[in-house]
Amino acid sequence: MKSGRRTVAVATLVGALGFSVLNAPTAQAADTGITVSDIVINHGKPIVVGTSKEVEPPLSFNIALPSGYSTSNPSRYDAYPFLYRGTMKTAAGTGENFIGPGGYTCYEIDSKHARCEGNLYIDPHPTQEHVDSNSDATTWKVGVALRLWKADGGLKAEEYETRSKTAQLKRAAKATANASPEPVTKGKAITVTGKLTRANWSTKKYDGYGGRTVSLQFKAKGTDTFTTVKKATTSSTGALKTTVTASADGSYRWVYYGNSTTGVATSASDYVDVL
Repeated sequence: MKSGRRTVAVATLVGALGFSVLNAPTAQAADTGITVSDIVINHGKPIVVGTSKEVEPPLSFNIALPSGYSTSNPSRYDAYPFLYRGTMKTAAGTGENFIGPGGYTCYEIDSKHARCEGNLYIDPHPTQEHVDSNSDATTWKVGVALRLWKADGGLKAEEYETRSKTAQLKRAAKATANASPEPVTKGKAITVTGKLTRANWSTKKYDGYGGRTVSLQFKAKGTDTFTTVKKATTSSTGALKTTVTASADGSYRWVYYGNSTTGVATSASDYVDVL
């Protein structure tokens, strides 16, 4: 249960935020006195993005307001974290290499403090340019946008601050598995094939991921745990193939544990009946 009165909700998508919020006139840049702290993005875990599905990593942060401003009047201030690559100046000036919030809601702690929760918004569609190059699979910096509004609605002050915190974006990966023959005689060989692919953000397709070490796992019938029984390396096209000896009924799957630019991939399991 959330404590405190809800003070403000923002539901503007990042496309609009990137170009309207970040394009403030230089003359309006000034210290707002707003403090944003305790920023947590995606629970501190890497953000994995594919080729078509929108991703909304959870976001939380605290706001402290300066003298003359109150959480009871949320139309007078605005503050939120965002992700950017390169320089703050480029992100603020063009909206390029910028990932902002899809929406967030702030809950009043007292007249000067609020706790905010929401999500970032990442759309891999080519028109959004959020992740339009494979080089985007890297460490992104965290910035904060801060604004104060006058009583008449005019902008009083605006600033952008960088933070030491970072967030890792990774390309999504997929794996498939097929075990044969089915059924198989005990003691005979089972051939397990499959393929490992990963998102290509430039083409918006999944390409074979070669030269990767992938674990073959087995779960015996009637149990709940998969155990690694063998490892194999993908071919240049991402293909996987290995053999194991049939010993008991159970399911096989491939698991790739990812790396600094690529997420984890686990195939669906394939059940084999051993006679």
